Amino acid sequence: MDGYAWWYVDALSDCGRYGFTVIAFIGSVFSPYYARARRQGPADPHAHCALNVALYGDVKRWAMTERGAGDLSIAPAHLAIGPSALAWDGETLEIRIHERCMPDFRRLAGTIRVRPPGLIDHEVLLDTAGRHRWRPLAPKAQVEVDLESPRLRWTGTAYIDSNSGSEPLEEGFSTWSWSRTAHGGDVMVLYDATRRDGTTLEVARIFGPDGIRDVPSPPRHYLKSGLWGMKRPTRADHGSAPSIVRRLEDAPFYTRSEIRTVLLGQPAHGVHESLDLDRFSRRWVQALLPFRMPRIAR
Repeated sequence: MDGYAWWYVDALSDCGRYGFTVIAFIGSVFSPYYARARRQGPADPHAHCALNVALYGDVKRWAMTERGAGDLSIAPAHLAIGPSALAWDGETLEIRIHERCMPDFRRLAGTIRVRPPGLIDHEVLLDTAGRHRWRPLAPKAQVEVDLESPRLRWTGTAYIDSNSGSEPLEEGFSTWSWSRTAHGGDVMVLYDATRRDGTTLEVARIFGPDGIRDVPSPPRHYLKSGLWGMKRPTRADHGSAPSIVRRLEDAPFYTRSEIRTVLLGQPAHGVHESLDLDRFSRRWVQALLPFRMPRIAR
């Protein structure tokens, strides 16, 4: 009870014009309905699931409808949330999307196929008590996007990971920032978080054909703040100036950006996120969330 799991996929197109993020949630960590249920006592994460789909670039769409346990189907290599589903056949992750966008209710439908060279069996504990875990399943993969609505086709490079926890995210952390960037032929992931117990998390990890290795965390830098004043801490080489290529999400408690930076002497390009869980917990933010996240449950 009160826990969560999510499977995250992001991608940027080879042509540089497009991008997407898909997140499948069981126990949706940003759900105002799940937060309300937890305030009333232990809550079932299966009753608060959602598929979040965001398209970026020339064509923009955003969908995230929360659904109940009756709309959830789980199998070892298959996850269905309402009319959408993710399936893994050992080589390809196929994401079949049938959603309605917010706030205009336009249809968002089609298929995304992600093909990693393999999956990594690697888990990182994000907190000192071991309640929050991160698994970088496929830091680098190829992706094919074939959407019917809007009509859109492209190919690019993707990233897949998964997070899970046995308590609400905001009980473990107050702030957190994360990025994944192409680093030559490798992928570099940076994780920084402030935990509720006062300790901090610092991860600087490189994933490549030769394996996984940790490197010293580069110096802290700050990207330009979000429209709501959200800070965007990141890390980059001393003397460099990381920059935002494109603002992907800019919410009161959360930002996602496409960035360019310099890490370990090499130019790097990828995706950056910042999260402020103190802001997320404020009543005025909770009151805004249902307008972006409707709930349809049975």
